[in-house]
Amino acid sequence: MLLSKDVSAQSCGCTEGLCCSQYGYCGTGDAYCGTGCKEGPCYASPSEPNDVNVADIVTPEFFNGIIDEADSSCEGKNFYSRDAFLNALSSYNEFGRTGTTDDSKREIAAAFAHFTHETGHFCYIEEIDGASKDYCEESNTQYPCAPNKGYYGRGPIQLSWNFNYGPAGESNGFDGLNSPETVANDPVVSFKTALWYWMQHVHPVINQGFGATIRAINGALECDGGNPATVQARVNYYTQYCSQLGVATGDNLTC
Repeated sequence: MLLSKDVSAQSCGCTEGLCCSQYGYCGTGDAYCGTGCKEGPCYASPSEPNDVNVADIVTPEFFNGIIDEADSSCEGKNFYSRDAFLNALSSYNEFGRTGTTDDSKREIAAAFAHFTHETGHFCYIEEIDGASKDYCEESNTQYPCAPNKGYYGRGPIQLSWNFNYGPAGESNGFDGLNSPETVANDPVVSFKTALWYWMQHVHPVINQGFGATIRAINGALECDGGNPATVQARVNYYTQYCSQLGVATGDNLTC
């Protein structure tokens, strides 16, 4: 899937009024001005993560209940795992730990709803026919495309475009521009890029409802009537996972 373009991506040096997040992006709100804020009007007393243990919510039964839906021939069956997710999670301590316990459950349900939709229940590691598509924004001089490298969808949120691979690599210890294939070769890195994108683009709008998370991931193609069937598919997964986790879905489910 195409991912939203972040026009404000920086390596700090933000314009006045914006915070530089711990991952080097400019913006406002908890994800930018809270924990790890590097520059700008950082919160003097950022809210601390709650005491939820994400592993207690993403149980083996929950994770395996998703991946077991994939056909036995799917390459993702031997790639994605709960252990890889939890390993990646150690780099993103605030994921699923904001607000109340129910808020945490909703965020986890939302993330896994998108993971499920983007990968077909963890079947696909790479975008179908992605290698035939051009995801290079040549005007982006901060994260220039490397020769003969494809920045098509890979991983649980199908990371796409050079302007996402570059900073995702910087934040997670791999060369996203020169070795984008790492996202399809290392399951921990794969989940790290999904969590990186989530914390940068989706977590800041999680309190606006599930529909806002769809817009943050693939809004240009799906929201505002763009593809109501795929929007509903994401909503269905989210509703299912909220039910499994015993939490209400909240309002504003569609975009």
